[in-house]
Amino acid sequence: MLPNRRVRDLTLVEIEGITMVIACDSAGAIGPKPMDHLSVPGELVGKLTTTVPLMEVMASGATPLAIVNTLSVEMYPTGTTILAGIREAVTEAGLPLSIINGSTEENMITRQTGIGVTVMGVAKPGQLRLGSSHPGDLVFCLGKPLVGQEVLDYPDQAAGICTVRQLLTIPGVHEILPVGSKGIGYELEQLAGTAGLGFTLLDTAQTLDLQKSAGPATCLLASVGKGVCQNQLAGLGIPVTPVARLVG
Repeated sequence: MLPNRRVRDLTLVEIEGITMVIACDSAGAIGPKPMDHLSVPGELVGKLTTTVPLMEVMASGATPLAIVNTLSVEMYPTGTTILAGIREAVTEAGLPLSIINGSTEENMITRQTGIGVTVMGVAKPGQLRLGSSHPGDLVFCLGKPLVGQEVLDYPDQAAGICTVRQLLTIPGVHEILPVGSKGIGYELEQLAGTAGLGFTLLDTAQTLDLQKSAGPATCLLASVGKGVCQNQLAGLGIPVTPVARLVG
């Protein structure tokens, strides 16, 4: 049996010195079907649902190698629109479209949209960033927690794949953690705990709802060393809020 472990929402599998990193996300009742709770184009559902696990794998320091989509809709016409959104997310991540595989529902008529996406990546020794935060690091929230209709109304306030790609190139950014449905406060505890650290909330954290769902990872946390200033992060073009300082 291959050794594996869970770190936050990720599954890690060790194979001969290489770490496979696996993440997944799903969406239901959001899409172009007649009984969907939130009516949006299939392209948007595909892109956002793929963005979440892609961001999680990339933020960990791993390189995505395969994306599997499990669509609970027919291929034509709904599935093709969702796949177009998945391809858009993959292209935004700078990855080849050949890594996409999946399945659709061709036996039953569906009246609500359902989609699942799994992303698998690999990291060589020393590439993983999980638990790499340091005592004294500042933790910033990039983007705002948005959910449902807010995602459509405030796209300029949302983090995305490009945000992760840019953060990965900035020296002094130690760890990146996309925020999920449990909110900023929960993910902050996870980020600090994975590194064996505690944290002290900053006054500016009060400007954010720390318990609010971030929907399709519309914001993320980044722990940064002293050499990284808020102005550098503000250059990414989305709201930046200092949230906490990590303590040993």
